[in-house]
Amino acid sequence: MPVPYADLGLQYQSIKDEIDDAIAAVVRDSAFIRGPYVDAFEREFATAASVEHCVSCANGTDALYLAMAALKVKPGDEVITTAHSWISTSAMITHAGAQVVFCDTDGETFTIDPAAIEAAITPRTVGIIPVHLFGQPADMEAIMVIARKHGLWVIEDCAQAHLAQYKDQPVGTFGVAATYSFYPGKNLGAFGDAGAVVTGDAALAEHMTMLARHGGLVKHKHLIEGINSRLDGMQAAILSAKLRHLQAWTKARQDAAAVYDAGLNQLEGVEVPRVAPDRTHVYHLYTIKHRKRDALAAYLAENGVQTAINYPTALPLLPAYSRLGHKPEQFPMAFDDQNKILSLPMFAEITREQQEEVIRLIKNF
Repeated sequence: MPVPYADLGLQYQSIKDEIDDAIAAVVRDSAFIRGPYVDAFEREFATAASVEHCVSCANGTDALYLAMAALKVKPGDEVITTAHSWISTSAMITHAGAQVVFCDTDGETFTIDPAAIEAAITPRTVGIIPVHLFGQPADMEAIMVIARKHGLWVIEDCAQAHLAQYKDQPVGTFGVAATYSFYPGKNLGAFGDAGAVVTGDAALAEHMTMLARHGGLVKHKHLIEGINSRLDGMQAAILSAKLRHLQAWTKARQDAAAVYDAGLNQLEGVEVPRVAPDRTHVYHLYTIKHRKRDALAAYLAENGVQTAINYPTALPLLPAYSRLGHKPEQFPMAFDDQNKILSLPMFAEITREQQEEVIRLIKNF
């Protein structure tokens, strides 16, 4: 039985009429750049994320840049982030003008180790960007204690953690701002690139809005130098249609994760995802560890099961950061994980039969 890594077409078919109506409305109204559909989505997502302000933008990478630019990050500043993430997190620290400082993960949840954060702080440190990787929140209580102690801002990277919670509090509500990606494969995904920054700070929201719209809130009135990072109306309307289903899709992912857990957690050599106490995992990815990861991935591929490695090289060990001269022994957990991690098929519409096929093949291996 072939099992895809994800099936975006199946999701579309499940709500086809709603999506088609949303697209038709935007075409009918020629509301292609910003406009009422973008405004509506910003209000709706702010409510869903339990924040006061949502500033939409072109993608999740821009969201990170907008947040740091609005916080006036400057050359000489240092911003701490995790060694295990997609490169957007660290690259935008550099593009905002600061120096990226990497910290190892905790060895359990794939998220940043608070103890490593404390050790990495210098007089030049201005902020921390924890990543809620794969859908599980970082240890936000410990991170916020450190941030308050040292007078640092915190931007939460929630690109993979829509609706996740830490101690019954939604992610994205701890720091001064939080960034989201709506890349098609995300738990809430557009039909192209899309992103947003959320915040409870009205002044910060206004500044980020200006930055994203060529530096002004009104056309031709440029109060600052900005960039062009606008969410288009088509993506906004599609996201609004999908947002109504996000809670149910999240529950379906969690149920699917429970099936994998039950089938895999007794297998020798397989480490299923560990969920820390008081954290709600939304399973953007279901990532196991296996000491023979490459052989397992090849075996599954030969039998029609698609998998992925997220991510095959820890950020500080990428060629892009060779200038920093990092060594694997500086990030033992992230380095160890990069050689063991394997993401299995995970999407809200995955069937029990598909999952049983994946489990059967891993048992055979």
